[in-house]
Amino acid sequence: MDLPSYCRNNGTQRVAGLPDQSGGMPGLSFCGNDRNKSAYSVEDGVLNNGCFVDALNLVPHVFLLFITFPILFIGWGSQSSKVQIHHNTWLHFPGHNLRWILTFTLLFVHVCEIAEGIVSNIQMETNHLHLFMPAFMGFIAATTSVVYYHNIETSNFPKLLLALFIYWILAFITKSIKLWKFAECYVGVRHLRFCINAMLVILYGLLMAVEINVIRVRRYVFFANPQKVKPPEDLQDLGVRFLQPFVNLLSKATYWWMNPLIIGAHKRPIELKKIGKLPIAMRALTNYLKLKDAYEDQRVSEEPDKAPSLWRSMYRAFGRPILLSSTFRYLADLLGFAGPLCISGIVKHLNTKPNSTKSDDDIYFGVYFMSSTQLLQNTSVLAVLLFLALILQRTFLQASYYVTIETGINLRGALLAMIYNKILRLSTSNMSMGEMTLGQINNLVAIETNQLMWFLFLCPNLWAMPVQIVMGVILLHYLLGTSALIGASVIVLLAPVQYLIATKLADTQKSTLDHSTDRLKKTSEILKGIKLLKLYAWENIFCDSVEDTRGKELTSLRTFALYTSMSIFMNAAIPIAAVLVTFVSHVLIIGSRPSPSEAFAALALFHILVTPLFLLSTVVRFAVKALVSVQKLGEFLQSDEIGEDSWRNGDMSVSLDTCTKHPGGTKAINRKRPLRYQMDNYEQPSRRPLRPNETEDVAVKVSHGFFTWGSNLSTLADINVCIPTGQLTMIVGQVGCGKSSLLLAMLGEMQMTPTNLHNLDVKNRYSVAYATQKSWLLNATVEENITFGSPFNKQRYKTVIDACSLQPDIDLLPFGDQTEIGERGINLSGGQRQRICVGRALYQNTNIVFLDDPFSALDIHLSDHLMQEGILKFLQDDKRTVVLVTHKLQYLIHADWIIAMKDGSVLRDGTLKDIQTHDVELYEHWKTLMNRQDQELEKDTEIDNCQTALERKTLRRAFYSREAKNQVYDDEEEEEEEEEDDDNMSTTTSRRSKIPWSLCWRYLSSGGFFMVFLMIFSKLLKHSVMVAIDYWLATWTATKTENTPVNSTTDDSYMSVFIVLCAAGIVLCLITSLTVEFLGLSAATNLHHNLLNKIIHAPIRFFDVTPLGQILNRFSADTNIIDQHIPPTLESLTRSTLLCLSAIGVIAFVTPFFLITLFPLAVIFYFIQKYFRVASKDLQDLDDSTQLPLLCHFSETAEGLTTIRAFRHEARFKQRMLELTDTNNTAYLFLSAANRWLEVRTDYLGAVIVLTAAVTSIWSSLYLLPSALVGLGLTYALTVTNYLNWVVRNLADLEVQMAAVKKVNSFLSTESENYEGSMDNSQVPEDWPQHGDIKIQDLSVRYDPLLKPVLKHVSAYINPGQKVGICGRTGSGKSSLSLAFFNMVDMFEGQILIDGVDISKLPLQTLRSRLSIILQDPVLFSGSIRFNLDPERTCTDDRLWEALEIAQLKNMVKALPGGLDAVVTEGGENFSVGQRQLFCLARAFVRKSSILIMDEATASIDMATVRSLPPSRLHRVHTILEADLVIVMKRGNIMEIDRPEALLEQEDSMFASFVRADM
Repeated sequence: MDLPSYCRNNGTQRVAGLPDQSGGMPGLSFCGNDRNKSAYSVEDGVLNNGCFVDALNLVPHVFLLFITFPILFIGWGSQSSKVQIHHNTWLHFPGHNLRWILTFTLLFVHVCEIAEGIVSNIQMETNHLHLFMPAFMGFIAATTSVVYYHNIETSNFPKLLLALFIYWILAFITKSIKLWKFAECYVGVRHLRFCINAMLVILYGLLMAVEINVIRVRRYVFFANPQKVKPPEDLQDLGVRFLQPFVNLLSKATYWWMNPLIIGAHKRPIELKKIGKLPIAMRALTNYLKLKDAYEDQRVSEEPDKAPSLWRSMYRAFGRPILLSSTFRYLADLLGFAGPLCISGIVKHLNTKPNSTKSDDDIYFGVYFMSSTQLLQNTSVLAVLLFLALILQRTFLQASYYVTIETGINLRGALLAMIYNKILRLSTSNMSMGEMTLGQINNLVAIETNQLMWFLFLCPNLWAMPVQIVMGVILLHYLLGTSALIGASVIVLLAPVQYLIATKLADTQKSTLDHSTDRLKKTSEILKGIKLLKLYAWENIFCDSVEDTRGKELTSLRTFALYTSMSIFMNAAIPIAAVLVTFVSHVLIIGSRPSPSEAFAALALFHILVTPLFLLSTVVRFAVKALVSVQKLGEFLQSDEIGEDSWRNGDMSVSLDTCTKHPGGTKAINRKRPLRYQMDNYEQPSRRPLRPNETEDVAVKVSHGFFTWGSNLSTLADINVCIPTGQLTMIVGQVGCGKSSLLLAMLGEMQMTPTNLHNLDVKNRYSVAYATQKSWLLNATVEENITFGSPFNKQRYKTVIDACSLQPDIDLLPFGDQTEIGERGINLSGGQRQRICVGRALYQNTNIVFLDDPFSALDIHLSDHLMQEGILKFLQDDKRTVVLVTHKLQYLIHADWIIAMKDGSVLRDGTLKDIQTHDVELYEHWKTLMNRQDQELEKDTEIDNCQTALERKTLRRAFYSREAKNQVYDDEEEEEEEEEDDDNMSTTTSRRSKIPWSLCWRYLSSGGFFMVFLMIFSKLLKHSVMVAIDYWLATWTATKTENTPVNSTTDDSYMSVFIVLCAAGIVLCLITSLTVEFLGLSAATNLHHNLLNKIIHAPIRFFDVTPLGQILNRFSADTNIIDQHIPPTLESLTRSTLLCLSAIGVIAFVTPFFLITLFPLAVIFYFIQKYFRVASKDLQDLDDSTQLPLLCHFSETAEGLTTIRAFRHEARFKQRMLELTDTNNTAYLFLSAANRWLEVRTDYLGAVIVLTAAVTSIWSSLYLLPSALVGLGLTYALTVTNYLNWVVRNLADLEVQMAAVKKVNSFLSTESENYEGSMDNSQVPEDWPQHGDIKIQDLSVRYDPLLKPVLKHVSAYINPGQKVGICGRTGSGKSSLSLAFFNMVDMFEGQILIDGVDISKLPLQTLRSRLSIILQDPVLFSGSIRFNLDPERTCTDDRLWEALEIAQLKNMVKALPGGLDAVVTEGGENFSVGQRQLFCLARAFVRKSSILIMDEATASIDMATVRSLPPSRLHRVHTILEADLVIVMKRGNIMEIDRPEALLEQEDSMFASFVRADM
């Protein structure tokens, strides 16, 4: 093969006129200055001189830099300083992503070209700048091109792209010339420079094509009318702050756009306003429509009977991003293997000198052409390649994570919307027949959707991991042969064990949850009845019962800790075991030890392999859970729906004739039919005023109606009713005769049985105002509950409030009608709730009002007022049609039309007069019932008055105690805020970014010092042993060089030490994983024990000022975090920190030069973690706080379905649900983007560490550093990249979790009551107090040293056996006096002597166990009746029966199943209020104490019972006239004390005025 002459060299003649440069400066010659070669000869034509062709290649690059730099500096320099380019100008030109990818590839190829040029240059005699100079300029030009492009794009000025277009053309032409010359000289694929050139030609060609495409689409040049383009809709809306979809590729990959948010979090916390709205593509509505279409399409196309598959719908709607994510994942995994291979190459070629003999075959154009393999033998090149591979691998990995998380969040939003839509259309029978419980719906929302979201997060692992494992094993086999397979088999065989442990963990968690629920129930009962427990001195009995349950919980937590530590142990020990088996078998099978390059590459591969195997068990577990979740969701979506009857869609008046016209009618829709529904914009239905000439006398008409609740038995049979327009219709009948069902049937909630032709005719069917029997409130303010989405009209609102007598109740609320009520708000009593619901029905502007037994929870006065003012006046004046279901027959006289029902059918209907004439029997029956009701009324009135008063009182107490606390808090907060404002910004930021070390120490110390010592010692020892194993491996393999014979004795000694070290490492792994978990467990045990004891023994004032919810939170959420979350976080944090430190230590030991670069890296790392932790904490809080309203909204909707549907407010509720979902998703998206932000940065930092470690090692190897140690250093450097971000993430998590410890600690500093007293128990007589002789001497009492006294210098004397009545207005100090007898308040002056003993000196237990009190509010605990009367189990059955007999409960209790052991449900809900009060009386009589104090205890008991109660008591009720002594109090002073008769005789006495007022 003859080559043209110019290919081999460039002639021997020098160019005339050029000096001989052999003695010149060889350093600076562009074309090189080799002896006897003339680099500048152009005899064979200019283009045949290689150096000139290279020079020609410089031209385009220089051209680009000359043109773009002025534009960049002048144009944008001036612009950006004046105008902040707002993100709504961001616009992507066509081919945006492709351009970025091509440019990055171009940069990479340029790096290869530079490397190849430099390495070739080393082979030459003198420096040839033309080998790498054009490549270097190309690199700069490519970088400039992308910066330039980005700036043009953000300012949307495409004309300037012309410069780039010209550059691509020029570069393409010059490179093509070079490639053509190479081809002429038969330089081929085996030469690296040819390959690089070919790549560049292709890339420039593609970039040129991209540029042409932009011209074609945007028509910005050569065209008359350029296309105007608007930025995406999202970016025109300034509320959208989540910019990931809109920024350029580089910012996408590095999350650069998050910088302002994360760094800004330092100055002020991130709030919901700051994270804004979601882009349209990520909103729940968008994704819901996508998923719904995919779901519905399956119905139409395939056979209609088959239920659509949720899996398929999910794949159709969200399959593409998952495929994209999987692609990223595969790329990342493949690049991951570059690490071990590069290490292997570096260690292998470190001490071998590169082959310096170059044959003439490799010289063309007078310069050296190297082959591809030669470049990869250069250690520096490998180091750079390793760095680039790591950067790319990490970028792809984070991109994969991000895409799956975003898709998971989108899927969750879509599923939530789907579930919500279904809830709104669920048939009522499903809910009432118990097929679908609230709990199930809540689980779907809170658990199943999250399971699916998590499955999606882990989904790419399912197919990426097997590939990763197979690749790893192949590479191991390539390096070490058969022994590697034996080592890998250890990992594979232990994988099932890990899976087993993972499933066990899940089971244990379930049982732990059961126990903790149980414990919480008991704790909340204790806290609700704490006053009673203290007064009866029972705190310790109840405390022990909680400790009992806690014991069971701790047992399962112990199992949990054991399994967790086993899991951690497996993860840490498997790689050690695998390495041990591999190397030992290698020596035994092959008979030689591996070389350092093989050994350390294998070590790195084992580290890579462990992660997928460890994760695989988790992924498989999640996949199984996801299958179950999809099944549950599928069943739910297929459940029966309410009928889509025509008037539901707002037709005026329609006869439904289910037999002929509508085959689907009102019966629950056949679930197989396609359902089309729209999320319509919510509009308030306007009410159509009735014109006078309209003769619509019937508002609702049902003829021949048969209705059912789903089973085929009809609940309502042959219903024929007409509801007259604008009149009051009453429906009466016994309990369970179908009154409420009739209302629901008219609302379309019941299914019609298709047995008969029947019509249901509702006129003007827009919406019906409907008040259910079981009141339903929203989590909103009182005002929002009443207006319910209607426009606010002050006059109307006030009238409604007065009609429902709500004003006195509203006045008691802390923020009036702006107070939050409902599930998460204030607990109102049943009557208050019912009145608000009725108010809602009255306020709505609808023609028809349905009221379902609105008087059931109201006393007689309120009922009368509501009937007169609300129904007769407000509704009737408005000419609204009212349908009222009631049991109060005395109101029948007001009815215009009466429907009497019996056993599911209409017995009679007509006016009262009709019934009186036609059905005398029924009328008489009603009369007798009315008389009986009237008699009861007289009895009830007293109780009712008390009941309403009691309700209001409880409300007042609940608030004022809370308000006092809030005031204290508010003051503190205000002070703090003022302080913060005075401080400069830096101190607040430092306060936010400090790690709470003191809390960590407090947590650890509560675990016990021995455990802490054991943990720290075993951790340090374990990591030392791990380093020792690898160091020993390095020294062992380093003894293997080419010429040394294999010495079996040295091998044996090395091997035995290696085995011992590995065994020690495995044992230590087990010890450390156990110590951390059990340290956490003992800390949790102690913290909970101390917390419970502190709180139960706290003074009663603590419970008055601390909201119950806050205390319960310490026992629920905070305890859960301390139990289950802190230990694994702590373990992970210590492990990753020690791994990073040991890695840095090893690298520094191998190459001390590394320490120079460590300082700047440490500074960067410090700032990254500092900023991230603060932002992460804020975002975590936002995520938590936005989740609760969403879950509440779901359960609220499910509870109030019939009301929402009657009012026709579905669309408004849907809208609210979408808003709540989007808000929560926004917070979660930002949180995950912040995690990516951190990981990308720490990963890049890790890559820099690897690069510096590699470079310094290569440099040190010139000073005879053993190659085995270089391998050791690099293997450790690789682990750093994996663990750096874990250090920060765990730090951030720990910081959030330590807040729980802080909260618990704040309660641990509470003062306890002084239980000891100054007298000894032995000094108190056994039967004290025997007589009940009471002396009160100059007594002053206050609740707290900071508060004013509530009793001032009170003195009184009470003889044994006297009945004393204390009276006075609310707040006069009556209750305080009764509490003083039990030493529950601070008696700071004076004393109370009982039988001559000063009670303040007695031990509390003794004092309280010898007196009896009956409280105003009856308190019962769940358990048996026996337990409620005598928790100490000290009394005989006879004594208990006796007490029950006195309290007149004996017969009732005997009738119960189990007698004394009959069940009492939580709070005694299975007994009436009166019965509960009697049980509390019986409880006091069981004690047989000579002093009994009653605190308004007979409020709910009728007079007959009160008269039969025993004597000797201090009490204040309307029986006060029968007392022996009366004490009248006012503002903490005793005003009058005497016999009642004597006081009544004094005309001006306060007592006389009380009695007169009461008459």
